[in-house]
Amino acid sequence: MAFKSALIRPLARLVARRIDAWAGNAVAAQNKMLTQLLRKGAGTAFGRDHGLASVRNHQDFQSAVPIRDYEQLKPYIERIKDGQRDVLWPGRPRYFAKTSGTTSGVKYIPLTTDSLPNHFGTARNALFNYYARSGQGQWLDGKMIFLSGSPVLEDVGGIPTGRLSGIVNHLVPSWLRSNQMPSYTVNCIEDWEEKLDKIVTETLREDMRLISGIPPWVQMYYERLLERSGRQTVREIFPNFSMFVYGGVNFEPYRAQLEALVGARIPSVETYPASEGFIAFQDRPDEHGLLLNVQSGIFFEFVPAEEIFSPQPTRLSLAEVELGVNYALIINNNAGLWGYNIGDTVQFVSLSPPRIVVSGRVKHFISAFGEHVIGKEVEEAMLATAAAFGVRVTEFTVAPFISPPEGGLPYHEWWVEFDRQPEQLERFAAALDEEMTRQNIYYKDLIAGNILRPCVVRPLPHDTFRQYMKSLGKLGGQNKVPRLSNDRKIADALQSFLQP
Repeated sequence: MAFKSALIRPLARLVARRIDAWAGNAVAAQNKMLTQLLRKGAGTAFGRDHGLASVRNHQDFQSAVPIRDYEQLKPYIERIKDGQRDVLWPGRPRYFAKTSGTTSGVKYIPLTTDSLPNHFGTARNALFNYYARSGQGQWLDGKMIFLSGSPVLEDVGGIPTGRLSGIVNHLVPSWLRSNQMPSYTVNCIEDWEEKLDKIVTETLREDMRLISGIPPWVQMYYERLLERSGRQTVREIFPNFSMFVYGGVNFEPYRAQLEALVGARIPSVETYPASEGFIAFQDRPDEHGLLLNVQSGIFFEFVPAEEIFSPQPTRLSLAEVELGVNYALIINNNAGLWGYNIGDTVQFVSLSPPRIVVSGRVKHFISAFGEHVIGKEVEEAMLATAAAFGVRVTEFTVAPFISPPEGGLPYHEWWVEFDRQPEQLERFAAALDEEMTRQNIYYKDLIAGNILRPCVVRPLPHDTFRQYMKSLGKLGGQNKVPRLSNDRKIADALQSFLQP
């Protein structure tokens, strides 16, 4: 065992024991967390506006603090940008995490001294926990790459501001910096394709052991490595590659393609980070779902997804949730986000300990006819169909076609970029539709009742989705292609990429 992995092994075991302790008492941990948040938040401007000093329990809290999205919280953010203190949380934020909202334009999410351990500490603990449970820590003794946004920060109201992944680069401890790649200079390059070429140049002859990033952009990195090196697999280039860390999207639709590029199945840790907080992480390699991060500065609430836009939605604490229900995720944290709807939906696959899977986005669904199809359903239908036909799918998105120009019944239109297209596309589409009827009972009823016709699959040329994201200025970084939408904005844009 090399030096760093030997040195960290006792700490990794301690981290794993602590995770077991709070995971086994998750409801109590959440009750304590709410009390702590209320105590510190009571003296802020938000706390005074909402009477947090008088809140004693979750029921009181629901009455005092409504659910908000960014636009509704924005007046408080603007006060922070104007230089005010003690607005949402005591003092001033250390950073603003800058994100691109679909309806609110640029969002400025506060990160405070209290909340920063939630982001970096959880990522560290997830990896140390894996080491403790698997005994595999050799990734600590070589180079690591985190495919992330630029660490260059701007000043917004006296607060350093940038992408969360770029901010995290400033928090890497000194003992890890010697392992970290790419170089700071390369990491500062904004253009993704230029940056990727420089990353390949820097890492091609290094002892890369840990690779982390969003799967579609990691795939681009692998492809460039193979193109530059002339090798057949990434494992030939990096024989000690032993840890893949990912998050942001469901990995399963990308698994087959990435493993083919690597030439092996690499041990992995799945994470669920967001600018608003590090929500969950994979705590055990052999268990389904991600452990909810209940003791790291966040009190979670869960709203049945169909109620999220209701005037008075049901708000459940961790003690009240059920397995398999689609919940909109609401967070209250030690950065001053109160009753904040982050826009994701989750389902519990275990209650003790609490483990979740991400099922989609609140605003990414199809319900043009009342079917309310969600991301998890289309992903599972595509995975099952692709496996049955022995094909690989690079990327896809789904949209409704309410008034098709060819006439006839409306349908769901699947825009699919295949790595290798099925020989009989119509049979593939029929099987995909059958899988969707298994996933969603409302969709099944609409098909059976001749309200909808079976889905239509539109194959797209190689690299279409990358070109589409590039056209939006969203190539690389933390940007993701929406799996589905309730309108045809994406579908209409993709139309121009169809082969004549």
